[in-house]
Amino acid sequence: MSMIIDVTGLFVSLMALGVLLLIGQAIRSSVGILRALFLPTSIIAGFIGLLIGPQALGALITRLAGPDALFAGGLLPPSLLDVWSQLPVLLINVVFAALFLGKAIPGIREIWSVAGPVITYGQTVAWGQYVVGLLLALLILTPVFGLPPEAGALIEIGFEGGHGTAAGLSGSFEALGFAEGADLALGLATVGVVMGVVIGVALVNRAFHSGQIPAPGTLLHPEAEEILACETMQEQPPGEVDHPDISAESLSIHLGVVSLAIIIGWVLLQALIRTEALLLDLVGMQDFALMHYIPLFPLAMIGGLILQVALERLGRSDHLNRALINRISGTALDALILAAIATLSLTVIGEHLVPFLILAAAGVLWNVGAFLLLAPRLIPKHWFERGIPNFGQSMGMTATGLLLSRMTDPNDRARGVEGFGYKQLLFEPVVGGGLFTAAAMPLIFQFGPVVMLLVTAVVMAGWLIFGLRSFGRSP
Repeated sequence: MSMIIDVTGLFVSLMALGVLLLIGQAIRSSVGILRALFLPTSIIAGFIGLLIGPQALGALITRLAGPDALFAGGLLPPSLLDVWSQLPVLLINVVFAALFLGKAIPGIREIWSVAGPVITYGQTVAWGQYVVGLLLALLILTPVFGLPPEAGALIEIGFEGGHGTAAGLSGSFEALGFAEGADLALGLATVGVVMGVVIGVALVNRAFHSGQIPAPGTLLHPEAEEILACETMQEQPPGEVDHPDISAESLSIHLGVVSLAIIIGWVLLQALIRTEALLLDLVGMQDFALMHYIPLFPLAMIGGLILQVALERLGRSDHLNRALINRISGTALDALILAAIATLSLTVIGEHLVPFLILAAAGVLWNVGAFLLLAPRLIPKHWFERGIPNFGQSMGMTATGLLLSRMTDPNDRARGVEGFGYKQLLFEPVVGGGLFTAAAMPLIFQFGPVVMLLVTAVVMAGWLIFGLRSFGRSP
């Protein structure tokens, strides 16, 4: 009987997600400022859920009419919110498992010839977010505000990783005794999305008026909706399968492929956990643990990559339809973002408002400064057109980068979107939600912020020096 109740509760919770998405879309269509900011429907719906929940509407009714008043707990029952709070950790595996499925994987030489400068710029920015965050943790966040050193990873998780990564790492935050970090990371991701569009549009207009780029392109509303449908989607990305086998286009078959990728990732994770345990037993370091804190989703991404390569080797890669994979991933991402924002703890952000604002300001300043100062020096040709999509991603959403790229270079004459797509193949597996993003907090926990500051600074400097020597020029 309890299983029936649990399944029924899950079903009702998913139906409620769907209804909120419809309401969010209706509000987005009728409110011009929301369309102007290109806010995805899932973020709007998530904030609606937050406002009608116990922390906003419920708290207001309780204060005005008492705790026994009707809807004193808000319009969303606790059982529904309990289910929603658990969804992000699960759905993030679907998003990352689908990242490379249905895309032909090009060779390293081909990737590097098109995207080498963009890769060095993107890696420098991502590792720099760790450097900035860890410096803040050592100098301000820990000694002044009492936050744990793991707070030094929040900028990269929230900005470069975005809502999906921030929500997906909630289990790691809890395991490390920093549960409030998940709410702070989600808040930073929201700041990043809004500021990414606002600042990005301002940068595009500044470049136009200064003569750096031709007049910005016009982005049609349907195209914006299509791009925003899925954070991981790229329109006509390089290597995408254009002519899938029609007989294999069943949604259920593609769900099975995504599930298989997640299973492969789970097997890899279990193998890493057991291998680590055996090695630690041999050297007598039973108290050390790293893989125990690593979530499943970066390994699910590797599982999808392995599965895609295997299908290519077997000559079966054309059986996958990338459009269907995108729909699966986009649906999971919409539900993930909505559930994560709706269950966001306003109390946590309120209690840590000053450090939250410091982290947000530092993240924005680093991303903008890196774009204006480093992109012209690391990207020799068309630095603005090729750098702007990476700026958008560094602020929290791949879709933001693609939108800014469409405004800047609608015909992709500078190959900015092409280079951006290739860059993801050597970027996502490591940072922006990859293996190091997942391992960063456990590494800080095990080795301390000073060691990890040195490590990330060396890696950032390495990418920067390599990029300057290989592609650098005076702006």
